[in-house]
Amino acid sequence: MDALLGTLKECAARIDDFRSHHTQLGEENTKAALIEPVLKALGWDTSNPDEVHHEYRRLSNDNPVDYALLLLRTPRLFLEAKDLWVNLADPKWANQFIAYATAAGVQWVVLTNGAEWRVYNAHAPVPIEQKLFRTVRIDEDLDSAYSVLELLSKDNMRELRIEELWKGFFIDRKVHDALTNLFSGSEPAKEIVSAVRHRDPDLKLSEIRESLARVRVVFDFPAPLDAPGPISPPKHKPAAVIPAPDDAHVQESERVLSVKKLLDVGRLSVDANLEATYLGQRHTAEVLPDGQIRYAGTVYKSLSAAGGAMALALKQPREASGGAPSIDGWMFWRVRDEKTGDLVTLKEIRRRAAQEL
Repeated sequence: MDALLGTLKECAARIDDFRSHHTQLGEENTKAALIEPVLKALGWDTSNPDEVHHEYRRLSNDNPVDYALLLLRTPRLFLEAKDLWVNLADPKWANQFIAYATAAGVQWVVLTNGAEWRVYNAHAPVPIEQKLFRTVRIDEDLDSAYSVLELLSKDNMRELRIEELWKGFFIDRKVHDALTNLFSGSEPAKEIVSAVRHRDPDLKLSEIRESLARVRVVFDFPAPLDAPGPISPPKHKPAAVIPAPDDAHVQESERVLSVKKLLDVGRLSVDANLEATYLGQRHTAEVLPDGQIRYAGTVYKSLSAAGGAMALALKQPREASGGAPSIDGWMFWRVRDEKTGDLVTLKEIRRRAAQEL
């Protein structure tokens, strides 16, 4: 997938150029300059209508979908393109597109303006705003964009890799909501009070309630990819719940901080030792002066690429044919924060740096 990373870098540079010159593109130029190069890097033959069908219509009187990506001539993913300057956060774009995909029996849909890519599960049995699986911007966070968009490659779509990750994300979100609701009322949930009392009968119920009212709760669900779509809000405003930093939405001030920028601002040191545990084994890597990562003697362009290579090396030979697993390097690698001494993810280092700048 080195071709994908190179293509994403080229597209990010083009977006910066278009932005600095206030270039008006239109939808067709956005497709040609920013979207189709990514599809090609993902292994899709955009010139073959049996693989990438342009202006796809399920029925002759339907409005066309910009791209239908097909396996065995069957649509597996719909992609709707918008002009670079269109705001994809407007719900009208996703509502119409997802409704059509649902009617067509296509589970995975992508809405993109070339810079921002939004991936939805049209078949998820949740309200439409919760169908969003991942959203990334290639002009702000190449590592996250690489990890997410790699799932859309022809090989990964064939192996249903994205569906495996969705299942984990979907379950984690439901568990997150359940845990949040336990702490979200004006009074601690009876189940929590009873559980604490059961473990320490010497405590009074009033003491437990008072203590739980002061508690700072963190629910940490490390994910193999970048921050997911919005977690559904609790029914009541949480009284004692603080979102886990690794689960919180990535702010714009964080997205612009690459590994190189973290080095430049002194939040990360050259030769810093990165740590990761995978399949029960601990591995280390180091940060180079240009922001690249050296792992096992090989230099990788991103945290995600280094993590993917390490994960691939540990796979069984029969499993390795599918390529490197999708890894979010910011969540995968941990480093000791020189200011606090605690071992945290690179994503947390980035968050702290953004707050300090």
